[in-house]
Amino acid sequence: MRIAVLADIHGNHLALRAVRADLARRAVDGVVNLGDCVSGPLWPAETADALMALGWPTVRGNHDRWVSSLAPSAMGATDAFTHARLDERQRGWLDGLPGTLHLDGGIVGIHGTPSDDNAYLLEEVEGGRLVEASAGAVQARLGSLDTRVLLCAHSHRPAVVQLPGGPLVVNPGSVGCPAYSDTTEPSHRSEARSPHARYAILAIDEGRVAVDLCTVAYDWQAAADAAAANGRLDWAHALRTGFMPQG
Repeated sequence: MRIAVLADIHGNHLALRAVRADLARRAVDGVVNLGDCVSGPLWPAETADALMALGWPTVRGNHDRWVSSLAPSAMGATDAFTHARLDERQRGWLDGLPGTLHLDGGIVGIHGTPSDDNAYLLEEVEGGRLVEASAGAVQARLGSLDTRVLLCAHSHRPAVVQLPGGPLVVNPGSVGCPAYSDTTEPSHRSEARSPHARYAILAIDEGRVAVDLCTVAYDWQAAADAAAANGRLDWAHALRTGFMPQG
């Protein structure tokens, strides 16, 4: 069985379309989406409609939750932009997504950690950047969760981690947002260091699980132009380069 794992599309319909085209060439048996589907200064409504039509099993990410449940006055600029461009049907779809997916074969999908969709599972903040967390720290964040394979997202950093005596943990990286800054203390940035769309494929053969971390080229300049036209030069730089602007 081959399962594609996507996450953190963030309204980048162009990147999603390129990933879907790549998937069509790879003969996967199913697709799982780990959330943060539409929040971004790009194409939130178009992305929501595409995902709703596809019907993939989808986790609700922290931005999906905020966009669908908070008052616009309580949102950050990106979520407020997104909320204003979604209709009630699209926001209702986001609100109805589960926080956890339990899939066949002992596979569980979450966005952040089992208890917090806005927390990192595999990373720590150090010196204003995300770095790898220790195996012990990751195990502690898993709590009582017992599974064979755990799929997570949120950090936008592709990773495959086999925990000693625990699950294989896979973060597919971000389809549509290769870099971001988070001003929540401790403030930090995440940078993929290239503008490619990213996802993962799990190949499951009886007791063995292999993981391919995939990168896909697409028209990221067009995505950057859209962000700039919507007044977000920081997003434009990130989409074009995979790095956040300096300074």
